[in-house]
Parts: sequence; structure tokens; C-alpha cells
Amino acid sequence: MATPRPLLLLLVGLAATAAAAAGDAPFVVAHKKVALSRPGPGVERLAVTLDLYNQGAATAYDVSLNDDSWPQDAFDIVSGSTSKIVEKLEPGATASHNFVLETKVQGRFQGSPTVIKYRVPTKAALQEAYSTPILPLDILAERPPQQKFELAKRFVGKYGSLVSVVSFVGMFVYLVASPSKSSASKGSKKKR
Repeated sequence: MATPRPLLLLLVGLAATAAAAAGDAPFVVAHKKVALSRPGPGVERLAVTLDLYNQGAATAYDVSLNDDSWPQDAFDIVSGSTSKIVEKLEPGATASHNFVLETKVQGRFQGSPTVIKYRVPTKAALQEAYSTPILPLDILAERPPQQKFELAKRFVGKYGSLVSVVSFVGMFVYLVASPSKSSASKGSKKKR
């Protein structure tokens, strides 16, 4: 059954209005990352970084983040805090929050995303966003030494681009200087 033309135009108009209204709101995106380090035997520290981005077209106010996914029986806070409030996050602006944890127990840990809440002036209810989750962590796990490829990594980092350029130039000279098979076969046919 066909939709009447005025109804179709009304639906398209409503969809366009909803899209325009959504475009005038803040859109907070959060990226959570963890870096592990071992300052001593039997001790592992986790440096947690939360990066907030406002990808929307309006300012987000009273942006609060709370990362309570770190159980107190497994982690101690060494520096910073697991929560933070940013007064406002302008469109296109970024904010970062860092804290450091120290482990108490060995094992595998899977953290959940951080909850971010913010206020939009046009809405009464707080808006909610979630950070990216982190990959599972093997806390205090045995790791093989990472010095095997240090010399190779340093060499490639220092001379890799030079080796690539020299290789390309050498290949080009070889292709230009070597006779092609088709011209060699034409020359042998002319001699007969």
C-alpha cells in the first residue's frame, strides 16, 4: 500500500528535524587505556589514562567521570583519583585524566568501561556515555624478556627508511640496465 504524498513529506520533515536537533547536542566520546610497568619484583603498576572528546556541536557541562571498576581488595591508588569533574567541555575540545594503581594480587583482570555523565542545557536528565573497555590484563604474570629484538628494532628505526630508498633505487637501476627478453629475442631473429 502506497503512503500518501503529504504523509511522506511530513515523515521526511520530522526525520530532518530530529537529525538537526541531535546535531546541536554534545556527543562525548571517551577512550580508556592502561600501561603496565614493574618498578620492582612482585610489584606492578597500572597507569590509567582517560581521554574525553566532545564530538558534538554543543558544550557539555558538569562532565563527571567515575572509574570504579578497580576493586579495592586487588588495587591500591598510588596517585590521582578514579573520579574527576570537568566544568565544561566545548565542542571539539578534549580533556584527560590520569591515575596510577598498584596491584595487590596476581591474576587476570577485566575492567569495565568508565561511566561519564554530563549535563545538556536543553535536557533535564543527565546524559550518560561510556569509555572504551580495556583488554584483559594479566597482573603480575610471567613475561618473557623483551630484549631479543631490541637491536633489530633500533636498527630498523634508525636506518629503515634509508634501506628502503636504497633498495628502490637499486631495483630501478637494475630494471633499466638489464636487457629485456623481448629485445634479446628480436636481436637473435635478425642475425639469422
